[in-house]
Amino acid sequence: MKPQTIPAYDAARNDTDRAICAALRQGLGDGLPGAKARLWHAHPVWFLNDNPIAGYGKLKHCIRLMFWSGQTFNASGLKPTGTFKAAEARFTDPGQIDHAALAAWCAEARVVQWDYKNIVKHKGRLDRL
Repeated sequence: MKPQTIPAYDAARNDTDRAICAALRQGLGDGLPGAKARLWHAHPVWFLNDNPIAGYGKLKHCIRLMFWSGQTFNASGLKPTGTFKAAEARFTDPGQIDHAALAAWCAEARVVQWDYKNIVKHKGRLDRL
């Protein structure tokens, strides 16, 4: 059975991954005040005005933190992923999380946004908000 809440998602991980998820959830919650967090496509995602901003999920060998608009951030440390503007960081140990970098990424995520909410309506065109 799939988890129905973010705490349930985190609880389903092994000890190391659970610690990574807890640190990321805390950092995203602190760094994105007012964002609504929920499971989306079976992963924890934070939204501002219904636009996906950041989230994390379990990959085979790590936990991936993703910022939907991260390729256009000035802050360093994220690697491009996918065909749009997303960028990621991957973690295999909670000690790898740079909390200052996470806070910087969250600060940029609040102001540097691409309109993923309407990408289907715009037939795949991604506009800057």
